[in-house]
Amino acid sequence: MLYKSLIKEIPDFPQPGVSFKDVSPLLKSPLFPRAIAEMKTLVPHPHYWVGIDARGFIFASALAAINGGLIMCRKKGKLPPPTISETYTLEYGEDTLEIQPGTGKVVIVDDVYATGGTMTAVEELCKKAGYEVVDKLVLIDLKYLHKPNNVKSLIQYE
Repeated sequence: MLYKSLIKEIPDFPQPGVSFKDVSPLLKSPLFPRAIAEMKTLVPHPHYWVGIDARGFIFASALAAINGGLIMCRKKGKLPPPTISETYTLEYGEDTLEIQPGTGKVVIVDDVYATGGTMTAVEELCKKAGYEVVDKLVLIDLKYLHKPNNVKSLIQYE
């Protein structure tokens, strides 16, 4: 696949045993706008794209530039009030994400779907904040790390 050739694999980063997928070469490529356009075709048209802190912001912003608005889902303490928060478990601890309340149909966007913990937490957070989640979208789905799901992706690693 054309896009997959632009993803650089970094073994043992950020910790031993993890194979980090570096999307920087794709972001620098003239193919980046095409990848965004193709990602957009995978999901229904939302009112807002919810970008997950931090790399999800890149993809959600680019999608919002085509059509729709952008909602940031940030780490605790980074958004002005009012906010709704959700704490969830990671492989190596806990984290808390926040979003500002509102209404409308949203598609949640991130760069990589690995074990699904963050995406699940953001989906719950969006619902608590008043949004209707119509889909979930990522650039890369690491299918070998989780059970089948309903997340749409442009690139898959089996």
